[in-house]
Amino acid sequence: MPISKQSFRGSGSLIGMVYRPLRYEQMMRAAEAYDVRARRMFGGMGVYTGEKMFAFLVGEDIGLKLCPEDVEQAMQIPGAGPMRPDKDAEPMREYVRMPREVLDNLDSFTYWVERSAGYARRKLSNTA
Repeated sequence: MPISKQSFRGSGSLIGMVYRPLRYEQMMRAAEAYDVRARRMFGGMGVYTGEKMFAFLVGEDIGLKLCPEDVEQAMQIPGAGPMRPDKDAEPMREYVRMPREVLDNLDSFTYWVERSAGYARRKLSNTA
């Protein structure tokens, strides 16, 4: 699983290593309007808006949590599929692994991130 690696130095010594999926910066930039934070989990990273996770990053893959209508539409994009934390895991319910065609196109990627984060926000407001 490809990951990026950053090291931090303090007082001249190595403090620790931070592992981030390769598309972490891309995801955080596209979702910055939603006041997002990320947390490591299941060998990848969950991305949250408020208390709701709406994206999962692992390696070079990004899975977005989508409403049923958007799942149906996204699954029609060539290369899209169910998101799995690893190859042997069950698919994550409501998450679509976005294809490279979407990830490599800023406008398309931003559209789907907004759909996903908006869905998470609506679910959060319905539980409040």
